[in-house]
Parts: sequence; C-alpha cells; structure tokens
Amino acid sequence: MSGKPHAPACDRNRDPILAVLRECFADHRRVLEIGSGTGQHAVYFAAAMPWLTWQASDVEANLPGIRAWLDDAGLANTPPPLVLDVLAPWPQVEADAVFTANTLHIMGWDGVQAFFQGAGRLLAAAPEGTLVAYGPFNDGGRFTSASNREFDRWLKARDPQSGIRDFQAVDRLAAGVGLQLAADVAMPANNRCLVWKRTGAGPGDRLACGK
Repeated sequence: MSGKPHAPACDRNRDPILAVLRECFADHRRVLEIGSGTGQHAVYFAAAMPWLTWQASDVEANLPGIRAWLDDAGLANTPPPLVLDVLAPWPQVEADAVFTANTLHIMGWDGVQAFFQGAGRLLAAAPEGTLVAYGPFNDGGRFTSASNREFDRWLKARDPQSGIRDFQAVDRLAAGVGLQLAADVAMPANNRCLVWKRTGAGPGDRLACGK
C-alpha cells in the first residue's frame, strides 16, 4: 500500500456495490467514473468486470493517487485517469454508463446539477445508457437514520454547501436529462445505489439491477 492513498470505506462498500454493478453493467462496454477518489474502486471493479473499460476521472489534485493504484494493478481495461471537474467543461469521452460513489453530498448543489447535466449529455448518445450513484440519500426531506443526520452535520461544518441530498430532488434532475429510475437498492450503513436508465424500465427491468 506504500505510496497509494487508501480509504477504508472503499474496502467496506466495494462488494455490495459490485453486486449491483455486475447486473446493471452486464451489457455495457465503457464506464466513466466521476470522482474516482483514491482509485480503489476503479481497480476493484475493473478487475471484477473485465468486459468493461473503466475510465476513472477526478479533479487534478487526486489523479496522482489514482494513477498509483492503476499502475500497480496493471489492468488492460483501465486507461489513464482523466481530469474532470463537474463545474468545468467535461473532457471528450465515449461511454455508455456513468458511475459515481460518495460524491453528491460532497459537492455543492450547483455541482450536483452540473453532474446530472454532464451525465445526461454523455449518455444521450447511448440508447441503453445507465447512470449509477452510490451514497447516502434523504427521503422526502427526512434523514433515513440518526447516523446520516450526524454525518450531514459534519459535512456542513466542513462546507456549508455540502450535505446529504434528497432522493426526490436528484431523481427530478435525472428525469430532466431523460433518465428514468430503474432501481433503488438498499445498501449497508444506510446507503443506497440509485440506478437510472435512458429507456423506460418496466418491473422486469427493475429486477435486473437489484431489488
């Protein structure tokens, strides 16, 4: 692990997330990960899903750590990470899926809006495009657990613009860029995996990405 950043939370949540992604990305070919952080998820998911090209991205300051993880793993399906700030022009990249973990509560609401606008533009060229967002979410304006309430207080103490987002609010943003909710999967530690697709999802499609 020397020389590489490490987030213990990535070790804890990677397998539950992978169980969702294996189903939702089974027919996809190239995933753009927004906010790859340490790079741990990129390496783990790319190794477990070799049919995917896993394109990591983040703000420039985080790229050295991501590169360290990718270089150490030496996987054929992880190209060099891209600089991507959701509030700046996005790099030109082709992808039929977008994934992000634990980012929407870190960025300000303007960043959340920019995230959905950018993902919508990217997936507009992919008829079966899929967007997956993992993290804590409120429901109907209410916290779903005491721990999430405390986490939100901690976030706002660090940055008043951050905070746990309301599920209904982010779902409206997704709908505004042509994405329809296909699955809402409960995850450990009061987190959720929200899955949106470009095409209409009937009951059978929802089961394909978890219950």
